[in-house]
Amino acid sequence: MTRDTLDHPGLPPAPAHHTTPTRPHRPTRRPTRHTRAAVALLLPFLTLFALCFLAPLGYAVHESLHRTARTGPLGLGGEHDVFTGLTNYTHALADDRFLTGFGRVLLFGAVQIPLMIALATTLALLLESASARGVPFFRTAFFLPYGVPGVIASILWGFLYVPGISPLVTLAQTLGWNVDFLARGTVLWSIANIVTWQFTGYNMLVLIAQLKAVPSELYEAARIDGANAWHTARHIKLPLIRPALTLTCVFSIIGTLQLFAEPMVLRPLASAIDSGYTPNLHAYSEAFVGNNQHLAAAEAVLLALAACVLSFGFLRLAGGHGTDRR
Repeated sequence: MTRDTLDHPGLPPAPAHHTTPTRPHRPTRRPTRHTRAAVALLLPFLTLFALCFLAPLGYAVHESLHRTARTGPLGLGGEHDVFTGLTNYTHALADDRFLTGFGRVLLFGAVQIPLMIALATTLALLLESASARGVPFFRTAFFLPYGVPGVIASILWGFLYVPGISPLVTLAQTLGWNVDFLARGTVLWSIANIVTWQFTGYNMLVLIAQLKAVPSELYEAARIDGANAWHTARHIKLPLIRPALTLTCVFSIIGTLQLFAEPMVLRPLASAIDSGYTPNLHAYSEAFVGNNQHLAAAEAVLLALAACVLSFGFLRLAGGHGTDRR
C-alpha cells in the first residue's frame, strides 16, 4: 500500500507498476565429462550385445519366415528364399517329435532343478557356517566339475554308464541290482545326474557370495535371542539369499531348455536317444542333417520364446510370493 492509502484508508490502492519478468537464462546442456565417460564405457557392451545377441536373433527370425525354393528341372536351376510367413512355425508345432522333446525337457527341469538347487543351498549353508581349515578345499572341489566342459563331462560319465566297462554297473550287478543307466526309462535321469554333478558347485558359489553379504550383526542378534543354527538358517539366511536363489533358478530353467551336449554325446551309446530327444537336438538335426535351416530357425525362435515365458513367469511368481500381503 502507498503512503496516501495509509493516510486515507477509504481510497483504493494506487496501481502498481508491473514489470515484465525476465526468464532466467538456462545454460545449454552440454555433454559433461561424466556423460562422455559413461557412453564410452557402455559402447563396447552395446556393440557386443548388438553383434552377438540382436543380430543373430534377428537373422534367426528372418530365416524362420522363409523357405528355400528351387527352380529348373529337378530343382537344378538354382535356389532362392521365398517368404512364407508363419508356415515354419506351424510345421514345428505340428511335429510330434519336437513337442515330445519339449515335454521331456520340461519333465527334466521339474525334477532336476529343485534337486540341484536344494543340494547347492545345503552345501552353501554348510560351508558358509563351518570354520574348519578344509572349507576352501571342499569349496574348490565342489566347484571343480563346473570347469569341465559339458562334452568332456558327458564322455566321462558315458564310460561310467556303459555295461562291461563301468565300475558302477559292475558293483550294482555284484550287489544283485541289474541296472542299465542307458535304458529308455533311465537315460533321462542319467543325463540329469551329469547336469547336477556339473552345475551344483557353480550355484553353490553364487549362494555363498550372497551369504557373505549378510551383515554379521544379524547373526549375533539371533544368537543373543537364543536362535540355534537351524533357526538362523531358516529365518535369516534363506530369506536374505532369496535373490540369489531366484537367479540360480532362472539360469537353470534357461539351461534346461537348451539341453544339448549331454544327449548328443550319449546318443551313440543309448538307442533311446533319437534325433528329437530334446528341442535343441531336433533343431540341430533339422539344420545339419535334414538341411532345413528355416524350420530349425523357427524351432530355435520358439525355444527362445518358451525360455522367456518360463523365466519371466518364474520371476513374477517369485516376486509375488515375496510381497507382503496384508
